[in-house]
Amino acid sequence: MGKKLFEPSLERAAKTNMYCFMHYVNDRFGQAFQSYPELYAWSVDQIADFWGACWDFAGIKHSAPYEQVVDDPGKMPGAKWFPGARLNFAENLLRYRDNRTALLFQSEDGPIRSLSYAELYRQVAAVAHSLKALGIRPGDRIAGFMPNMPETIIAMLAAASLGAVWSSCSPDFGIKGVLDRFGQIRPRVLFTANGYFFKGKEIDSLERIASVLQNIDSVEQVVVVPLTQMEPDLSGISKSVMFDDFKSDEPDLEIEFEQLPFDHPLYIMYSSGTTGLPKCMVQSAGGILMHQVKELMLHADVSRKDTVFYFTTCGWMMWNWLVSALALGPRLVLYDGNPFHPDPGVLWRMAQNHGVTVFGTSAGYLAALEASGIKPGRKYDLSPLRAVLSTGSPLSEAGFEFVYRDIKPDLQLASIAGGTDLNGCFALGNPMGPVYAGELQCRGLGMKVFAYDEQGRPVYNQQGELVCTAPFPSMPIYFWDDPDGEKYRQAYFDVYPGVWRHGDFVEITERGGVIFYGRSDATLNPGGVRIGTSEIYRQVEQIEAVEDSLVIGQQWNNDVRVILFVKLREGVALTDDLKKQITGTIRSHASPRHVPAKIIEVPDIPYTLNMKKVELAVKKIIHGKSVSNKDALKNPECLDFYADIPDLRQE
Repeated sequence: MGKKLFEPSLERAAKTNMYCFMHYVNDRFGQAFQSYPELYAWSVDQIADFWGACWDFAGIKHSAPYEQVVDDPGKMPGAKWFPGARLNFAENLLRYRDNRTALLFQSEDGPIRSLSYAELYRQVAAVAHSLKALGIRPGDRIAGFMPNMPETIIAMLAAASLGAVWSSCSPDFGIKGVLDRFGQIRPRVLFTANGYFFKGKEIDSLERIASVLQNIDSVEQVVVVPLTQMEPDLSGISKSVMFDDFKSDEPDLEIEFEQLPFDHPLYIMYSSGTTGLPKCMVQSAGGILMHQVKELMLHADVSRKDTVFYFTTCGWMMWNWLVSALALGPRLVLYDGNPFHPDPGVLWRMAQNHGVTVFGTSAGYLAALEASGIKPGRKYDLSPLRAVLSTGSPLSEAGFEFVYRDIKPDLQLASIAGGTDLNGCFALGNPMGPVYAGELQCRGLGMKVFAYDEQGRPVYNQQGELVCTAPFPSMPIYFWDDPDGEKYRQAYFDVYPGVWRHGDFVEITERGGVIFYGRSDATLNPGGVRIGTSEIYRQVEQIEAVEDSLVIGQQWNNDVRVILFVKLREGVALTDDLKKQITGTIRSHASPRHVPAKIIEVPDIPYTLNMKKVELAVKKIIHGKSVSNKDALKNPECLDFYADIPDLRQE
């Protein structure tokens, strides 16, 4: 068990939204809860009461009330949430219309821009008016090939105000990656920036957009936002118009928010696409609103007093998650660019200058930050900072300790985990509770999460398959082009009928925390013993000579052997002594079964565009199979190295 690193004082805990909600539940339902475990147990035993309380506590704006919270809390998939209710997602995010700052935007090479809540509303109204003039109707698709900038949020909210369905890709996606996604959903309007900045370089987007348009004939209008150049050449882009020319200049426009059913489509999100064409997951406006507001308000403790930052692109679900915080009225800080340009302190200077209170990032970024040698807490004034959120991959115990040692000792480190599929979390932070190294603080309220053994039985204090045994509002309502629901059922319900199997290997601790061990489909099984890949990463990351690593299981002599690939720091060689250090560290801190059969030096580790290690693609390659969609990777060229490694050849 990891050691306790932080626990809020009773006074601090009593000021949280979670504490207020717990007492709201006590008053409303005649309970006497004093702790999170009690509240959690009630939330998964009384699912309808819990989500109904969330609706009221969050003040969900609606034009027609719901008839019941959920028609069948035992049905999964297929449960209907809040039938009868009519609402609009954008209206809930635009409830504040005052002159307080809504958005602060900073790119690598541009000036800081800010928008008030009043200005945000006006801009959304202007774009919505123009989309409506184009004939955009509920259910039409609007796509964004955009950096993380205010116009992306404006376009999404304008689309949502009309009941259109928003879908976005980050501009670092290649042409094939864009076509694999937008080509399936056939958008009517495409928003794009002319380019973006990365590592001090200006990167053009319009050339790729021109190629995309040659292959998607559904696009009727391309709206171009200037970022790298104020007057870009649009001559090569058919049906194009500049953003300022597109949006209406009529004064004092009011948004006519379409009032729609709770399960009306809002977003189309995509699976990573590393093993085939990406799955298109359609998510509902009401489900996303309820789920994300619950997480932001209760688990992240966000309110109007906060300044919230999450380092994300528009191709990662954390962008969608961050934007929902507008419903709670804080300042959102948007950053687009490389987080280490011009130096590793760029995001922390920004946090200092804007008084960031909630700083969100990935475990990979925190590991790279520690490796850079910077100590943000010593170099920058982070006194307003009260929470750091981390996701994308399991955060090691060393990563937890780095945050408390070198960023700030009195903050809440909330490692959170879920997925694009639900646009939210299964396990996350509890602002009333303690933080233990390597452990997510709690299962999310209303999320009936267990670890299942191979017989499908719940287990505690041992590793198992992450499952959710009751429905939740943000489940996909369907997959695109899946009329009989077969792809949907295969994705989550093929192993345990009626139970969501997420594909993560976890342990639920005796105190209710959750430890993640990696993807269960990448789980190692040497000698029939299941091992999560992150158990090995935790040990290898402690070794200074190793910059990055990747581990897979190779079929070998009717068994599985563990193969560890290491990317070494510049100037370091993989000597026998270093191999002994690596194996010794793994053996003593994990177990002899975790020790790799082979340690192989590689020039790079493959990552998805969302900075997740691509274990399955490497596993396929070393077994002689092809990887069909390299365009979903950040650095696909590095896969060539793995294709024919002499030490791994099957004789």
